Amino acid sequence: MRQLTEEETKVVFEKLAGYIGRNIAFLVNNPDEPHVFRLQKDRVYYVREDIAKLATSIGRKNLISMGVCLGKFTKHGKFRLHITALPYLAKYAKYKVWIKTNGEMPFLYGNHVLKAHVGKMSEDIPEHAGVIVFSMKDVPLGFGVSSKSTIEAKNLQPTGIVALRQADIGEYLRDEDTLFT
Repeated sequence: MRQLTEEETKVVFEKLAGYIGRNIAFLVNNPDEPHVFRLQKDRVYYVREDIAKLATSIGRKNLISMGVCLGKFTKHGKFRLHITALPYLAKYAKYKVWIKTNGEMPFLYGNHVLKAHVGKMSEDIPEHAGVIVFSMKDVPLGFGVSSKSTIEAKNLQPTGIVALRQADIGEYLRDEDTLFT
């Protein structure tokens, strides 16, 4: 496990900023429980600093994971967030979309968020911004990218796509064999 390089840190922070904006400072500057970002193979982990120091005594081949996997780098150097990052994204989310009960199952099966399923959404969401999808009971279900701004979404047909799904908690079941490998 090693620290992220300057370029890797920039790529990770840009992706996180798309979903949580300036709230990224709460992830980095937490005086109560300081955390660090670490890279193991191609995956980025968010780890408590004291645990990261203890992990240095374990060989790289023997260490499988530690902390929370935020995502992984693709072969082309892009960073892709995993569903395991959802608790942190939901906690500091900038833009949110709440879906009705009848829209939860289609979303959890891997479909995009339709206007007919939207219960409410944050004001002033721009187009192509990162959004966190919640149930009407405020349970985080996943995240994605807004396909339309809030104003444009209000004028959509009921079958129009409001948010493009990036990840949802249904992935824990659909991809259980490959999620952590």
